[in-house]
Amino acid sequence: MIEFNDVSVRRDGRVLFKDVSFQLHPKQKVGLIGNNGTGKSSFFAVLLGELGVDTGEVSMPPNWQIAHMAQEVPASDELAMDYVLAGDKEWYELNAKLLAQSELAQSELDGEQIAKLHQRFDEIDGDRVPAKAAQILAGLGCATHQHDHAVKAFSGGWRMRLNLARTLMSRADLLLLDEPTNHLDLDAILWLEEWIAGFDGLVLLISHDQSFLDACVGHILHIEYQQMILYTGNYSQFVRIRSERLSQQQQAYEKQQATRAHLENFIRRFKAKASKAKQAQSRIKQLERMSKIAPVMADNPFTFDFYEPAQLTSPLIVMDNASVGYDGVPLIQNIRLQITPDSRIGLLGMNGAGKSTVIKGLVGELPLLPNDLLSNDLSSNHKGMVGTRTVADSLALGYFNQHQMDSLDDDATPMIMLRRLSGQTSDANLRAFLGGFGFQGERIDTQSRLFSGGERARLMLALLVWQRPNVLILDEPTNHLDLQMRNALMLALQDFAGALILVSHDRDLIMSVCDELLLVFDGRATEFVGDMADYAEHLRQAKKAHQANQKMDKSIHQQSTNTATGQEICLHDSLSKEDRRKKNAQIREQTAPLRKQIAKLEDRLGKLSDTLAILENELSDARLYEDDYKSELLDKLNHQNTLKSQIDDIEEQLLTAMAELEALEEALSG
Repeated sequence: MIEFNDVSVRRDGRVLFKDVSFQLHPKQKVGLIGNNGTGKSSFFAVLLGELGVDTGEVSMPPNWQIAHMAQEVPASDELAMDYVLAGDKEWYELNAKLLAQSELAQSELDGEQIAKLHQRFDEIDGDRVPAKAAQILAGLGCATHQHDHAVKAFSGGWRMRLNLARTLMSRADLLLLDEPTNHLDLDAILWLEEWIAGFDGLVLLISHDQSFLDACVGHILHIEYQQMILYTGNYSQFVRIRSERLSQQQQAYEKQQATRAHLENFIRRFKAKASKAKQAQSRIKQLERMSKIAPVMADNPFTFDFYEPAQLTSPLIVMDNASVGYDGVPLIQNIRLQITPDSRIGLLGMNGAGKSTVIKGLVGELPLLPNDLLSNDLSSNHKGMVGTRTVADSLALGYFNQHQMDSLDDDATPMIMLRRLSGQTSDANLRAFLGGFGFQGERIDTQSRLFSGGERARLMLALLVWQRPNVLILDEPTNHLDLQMRNALMLALQDFAGALILVSHDRDLIMSVCDELLLVFDGRATEFVGDMADYAEHLRQAKKAHQANQKMDKSIHQQSTNTATGQEICLHDSLSKEDRRKKNAQIREQTAPLRKQIAKLEDRLGKLSDTLAILENELSDARLYEDDYKSELLDKLNHQNTLKSQIDDIEEQLLTAMAELEALEEALSG
């Protein structure tokens, strides 16, 4: 258990926390939230022993191991797999000693010492550690062939994935994760959610991803006004409890109502436009949930709107039978897109599927390539021909991506950069405009090289807004943005009058501002019918199919290798795509009862977990602990114990069923 007793912390002469007290227990999953600059990273520094407290006491078990996800990864020659394996320090050191002694002609260790090393290696299940590292890397989207690449060969975003993998390898009692979903796509985020749920220790994570917090945590530790308050429940439950507190303050309540009115107006407009029943219902449910989030915006310092575009002609961009790729090789083929002022498109796809490639083709950064001669999607007169990309004369493109953000003038200040775009606008108006994006006081005149990632993202957005685009193309715009800025961006995008194409791992943002979903998969970009829950299931099924194909390929290869007839027979080559499809269909049919059982158990587990969450939220009410409510408290505590027992039983059944399914699939594939 970690315990803070009347703790106060200063940093750089500024009070971050004052007289805070709370307890954190093993196996808890806790989300740490608060505005930028309130002290989230400093709190991690206190736990790591890098920052002392001014008053009070912090207690923690002395034998606890702590794993911390750092924010920078050096560009080294170390292989990716070795870098990740080093996260398990004990295994890494034991393995190094065993390798060293085995390579020496005369070992520096005696027989008893070597035996102890082997014994400890067996105790920690050392033979399985490389497989665990490979599993983590696969979950985070790293292909097998990349394991032997040097760390320096990876981009900055991919290095952060390696760093996350290294952190997850640790045999930690306390796991500290700082924005772990940055640079992850949705399939990797879904995998990480499952991994955190299965982690046996205490998890503290800083995140601005609301869906991720809702899926992962059972407590929220909120930093505000030099206080740290621990709430029971996920992020949505925290918002509801905090909103009730805010509503008791008249000024905050008035602001809250204004925000709620804004959201309700958007809901009415959306209902009038909705055409697809399932998608519409999903969006309406999300918007209804957003109305509950409105109170968190009551004290939001960020407020801005996208200006009305100067011209809105239709269509703005048309791509017809267009293929794009690199070095003359098409990656995405036969793209058919018509972007009008009403277009609100969310671009979906697994990592490496080609979302960024589609975007680059759309904005004209990549030339169009000849269509596939073997394509079945084209008439014969279009095969081998180059498709078309047509743009309106009035096109005013607003493009946000990491590259654009990195290209900001490091030596210029926000005021200087905005002045370059503003013509005769007065300094007072420019300062007022930048203030809506959080640039005030000395930050307006600070060189951008000194800005954090969040500040650079806000500045990029400010420059885009000023240019009054009629087409917005946003590639992961919420990376580095805190919750308040994300909500401000969401509200602004809802009212944007032009076309929007959005790539984001932020599920809430996609559901809140996009009317259409476009799936990039298997070399195509096609309409996705369904909502984000359906897409999550698509990702799971696609991953299962990929794993099944890998197992089948491995099995077939092994059979081929073991065939000693003197003939060069490759069973893998002889197995047609149709045969493989039939094989997979047979596997699905024979495993259907188990999969149905697992689905029922998961549904039951979800309902019980929801009930438990509601009950634990009720138990956080201080009124229950008064003498007059002792009987009610005892009833709720008994109900809590019953629910936890039921959940434990179902989880055990679920694990057993999953193991049976895995064994059956392996048997059938082999």
